[in-house]
Amino acid sequence: MNLSSQLHETAKRLPQKPAYYFMDQSSTYAELDGAITKFASGLEKLGVKKGDHVGLLLGNSPFFVIGMYGALRLGATVIPINPIYTPDEIGYILKNGDVTTVIALDLLVPLAEKMHLALPSVRNYIVCETPQGKASDVDVTQLSVYPKLKSFTEVVALGELSFQGPELDEEDVAIILYTSGTTGKPKGAMLTHHNLYSNARDVGMYLHMNEDDRVITTLPMFHVFCLTVCLNAPLLSGATILIDPKFSPKEIFRLAKKYEPTVFAGVPTMYNFLYQFTEGDPKDLQSLRLCISGGAAMPVALLNSFEERFNVVISEGYGLSEAAPVTCFNPLDRPRKAGSIGQSIVHVENKVVNELGEEVPAGQSGELIVHGPNVMKGYYKMPEETAATIRDGWLYTGDMATMDEDGYFYIVDRKKDLIIVGGYNVYPREVEEVLYNHPEIVEVAVIGVPDPNQGEAVKAYVVTNHPALKEEAIISYAREHLAKYKTPTSIEFLEELPKNTTGKILRRALKEQVLNR
Repeated sequence: MNLSSQLHETAKRLPQKPAYYFMDQSSTYAELDGAITKFASGLEKLGVKKGDHVGLLLGNSPFFVIGMYGALRLGATVIPINPIYTPDEIGYILKNGDVTTVIALDLLVPLAEKMHLALPSVRNYIVCETPQGKASDVDVTQLSVYPKLKSFTEVVALGELSFQGPELDEEDVAIILYTSGTTGKPKGAMLTHHNLYSNARDVGMYLHMNEDDRVITTLPMFHVFCLTVCLNAPLLSGATILIDPKFSPKEIFRLAKKYEPTVFAGVPTMYNFLYQFTEGDPKDLQSLRLCISGGAAMPVALLNSFEERFNVVISEGYGLSEAAPVTCFNPLDRPRKAGSIGQSIVHVENKVVNELGEEVPAGQSGELIVHGPNVMKGYYKMPEETAATIRDGWLYTGDMATMDEDGYFYIVDRKKDLIIVGGYNVYPREVEEVLYNHPEIVEVAVIGVPDPNQGEAVKAYVVTNHPALKEEAIISYAREHLAKYKTPTSIEFLEELPKNTTGKILRRALKEQVLNR
């Protein structure tokens, strides 16, 4: 079984059930499945074959759903790409990923014109029509890339509903997800049909997703968190997804009031924005049975404040691209532990090990490693990096963690983010948790900076809702709750912390600022 075939089965079982709402327009499972089949057939008529690589440069929209599932139904390998990446970043992924067909918003036609000569292997640019794009004054017929351009509508029209598609092996690579590249160039994590299907199935089962669920899909679809939790798992369960093109607190509350969603998934920054949105009415969120947080550790102070205001429970989980992505979630039928990423989901095993790969006792920190049907095949064209990351079938995550006596895991911090002050280990998250409890601090990020005496010192970047707040007051507050070596020696005030497209705070961007000064 795979994602595409399972969606086809759901469409036969629930043909008139709404599969999604987008811009207040709905599409049934039968309509969605038909569009997927026709798009797959249309791709084949353009010369796309099983095993070819198809790049998706799309935001949250039906184009993404149909494009991805259509390519998978044909047996192609999908490479989702953040559409707001720079031309250099996009070009690297397209070239390194051996992409032969690109599906993109029409707003990106000028980019295709610039890139197509440098990427001769790309044979097709399939353009998705948007209102903004139609208003563009670009005359595509005058572009040198024009012979390679096709409209998305045109490709669907080329296709036939009778299309069957090739036989797919569950170990075939279905999706290549390029990691954010905290060190060096991004690496392409190869996820098989089995990786994706098993994780979507197991996440849906663990979270009790069913046909009555309505899931707000506002996390970016090209990101693995949304891909599995807000797209694949709901569609596998016969649920309805509420596609939100771009996160905004105002739109989330509007969707909630109109469609009475049952599931919301976001990163901690999104919860912070929703909490800070003074116009948000807690009654609009009363239909939610489940709130999910992932992508980064949620400050406990924020979690408690959000739950108290909106009368919902937030379940934190954990995942990474290389594991398709979910490995842990707080259980729904047992106590939720604030600050924990929960327990291993069904069919997946997590454990904490020392530098020799030996499991450590409960309460002791070490590296979190993962084993299960969701673990990637490897990194695309990177055998050495694959061998370093997957050892004896275990995926080494690079995250430091502990496990308690009840089997609940806690992320301490990224291995690479560890700060060493005079030989003592300082985990940024511990310092951030303390500062988040300060009533006048909205956001905070902590990094290590060079120090001539201690090797490194702790520095905090702070966003505050009180302009008069001084550096000395924050350091004094931290000193009351932290050991001296963990206390920040400097505070820098920012209007906003740097974040990626999912809203995850980027410590590495702050580190780069320090290095470039």
